[in-house]
Amino acid sequence: MKLKFGFLIVLLFTGFSMLGQVKFDAVVSKKSLGVNERLRVDFEMNQDGDDFKPPTFQGFTVVGGPNQSVSRQWVNGKSSFSKVFSYFLQPNTRGNLTIGQAEITIDGETYKTLPVTVNVTAAVNRPTDENNEDFTVSNTVHVVAEVSKNSPYLNEAFTVTYKLYVSRRTGVNGWNVIDEPKYADFWSQSIDEKQFKVYDGTYQGEPYRYVILRRTLLYPQKTGELNIEPITLNINVEVPTNRRDLFGMPVTQPKQITVAADNKKINVKQLPQDGRPADFTGAVGDLDFNVEASKTTLDAGEALDLQISANGNGNLKLFKLPKPNLPNSLEVYDPEHSEDVRTNYTGMSGNIQDRYTVVPQSKGKYPIPPISFSYFNPRTEKYETISSKEILIDVKNGPAITSSPNENGVVKSTVDAGDQFKYIIASTELQPMEQASFFGSRAFWGMVVAPLFIIPLFIFVGKKRKAYQADVMGNRLRKADKLARKFLSDAKKNLGNQKAFYLALERSLHNYLKAKLNIQTSDMSKDRISKLLAERGAGEQAINDFLGLLESCEYARYTPASTVTMQEDYNRASQTISELDKQLLRR
Repeated sequence: MKLKFGFLIVLLFTGFSMLGQVKFDAVVSKKSLGVNERLRVDFEMNQDGDDFKPPTFQGFTVVGGPNQSVSRQWVNGKSSFSKVFSYFLQPNTRGNLTIGQAEITIDGETYKTLPVTVNVTAAVNRPTDENNEDFTVSNTVHVVAEVSKNSPYLNEAFTVTYKLYVSRRTGVNGWNVIDEPKYADFWSQSIDEKQFKVYDGTYQGEPYRYVILRRTLLYPQKTGELNIEPITLNINVEVPTNRRDLFGMPVTQPKQITVAADNKKINVKQLPQDGRPADFTGAVGDLDFNVEASKTTLDAGEALDLQISANGNGNLKLFKLPKPNLPNSLEVYDPEHSEDVRTNYTGMSGNIQDRYTVVPQSKGKYPIPPISFSYFNPRTEKYETISSKEILIDVKNGPAITSSPNENGVVKSTVDAGDQFKYIIASTELQPMEQASFFGSRAFWGMVVAPLFIIPLFIFVGKKRKAYQADVMGNRLRKADKLARKFLSDAKKNLGNQKAFYLALERSLHNYLKAKLNIQTSDMSKDRISKLLAERGAGEQAINDFLGLLESCEYARYTPASTVTMQEDYNRASQTISELDKQLLRR
């Protein structure tokens, strides 16, 4: 009986201890999501507490919350308590992102949640979660990727055009790219629009307006089915509400939504094996080939340039030109490669060239054999070969080559130097030089007296140098001003040319952020820039001035600006970068 009573007491104490145990957990709605999706995280506790501290949510933007809910229940005479803090998060980049620890104080004790890691992938096709508060708004804004060729050949150019479609009842106040396509299996070059133009069009049969965001030129480097990742944007929109103002106009409400283009699949065809020339090196396009010598008549020891070039439309940066096969008596140096290639949304065009410096060593006539160049033409779907003509190099003057068989019967060529070294004097008449006494000379007394002047000069310069190095703040200010001039030098060169100036100014601001914050252009959202600068010790005014400059660069693309305005923006940028750098240096 005593044993049963003791067991009952232990069981009761165990139950009370379990009832008193504090639980504080972080629960996410999903462990994997696209960069254009949203995540819900709940911080749940079974006892009420104080001084709740959420994590910093690094890598996310908080788009909703905190929402607080409290629940008390009595079931069969037992009470339960639940309190939840909920947040809605929008990822700013792809990768494995960690939600840090939240804190709560319960009965004087501090409790923390465990970190939670979620995997953010490239944008998924448009989410259809109607419970999302922005579902209706997002259905009025669409990003569309249009592919010029769905079945290109390997190394054949095609273009992806990104368009932003907006319903006529929705306004857009700006956007920024939060996730760029990687184009892992392509050679790529993006061609941004210099000035956005609004077009009228339709989307799924409905009237829409659209702008072309950018065109990206792609050359596939693999065959088979390849995926083109979507571009993801954060867009500030103005959506109409059911309310109207005093003049009867609909009242709009600002919102920020995330939209992405759908994934695109293309099928890259292998270049045909039938008829492939032996000298084919991967050139694809509509090309021409030429071989020229700067001169064909010269003397031994003189130099000529042998130029091998290809021009036209094609993958000019993605193949190598053929090499010449020259006689041994012609000394050949490594080629100088040059390119004059223009890239637009139709592909690369221009010319590439290898220039060889050739120096003949002896008298005679030397043929440069024809050089062949093969490429694949997607338009005709055939390989084409171009061969140059034979070039004859006539060396008029110089040592002659003589041939004689050796003891093994092998013919050996030697160069008859002749009188080419007759200018060298074989005998000389040398005269002894009179050696003057050094002691007592001007040089002697100069070396004796010089230290009396040099030593005080070194002491004076040393003191000045120490004072200069000790001026820490002055050195920081000079360094900051120098850095500002360095980043803004390109913009200053383009004063007067509005488009070039503001593109250079924006690029200089981005380069400054890369240098100081170690971030890439794709990560440069305004919120992230503001947060990183604040963490490094920058003041609020300096941060606002810097972000204002970025907005000025963006708006100046679409509105005219005078030279005076450009000069003012340049001066303001110089002062802002200098002041910002001083504040970051104090950290």
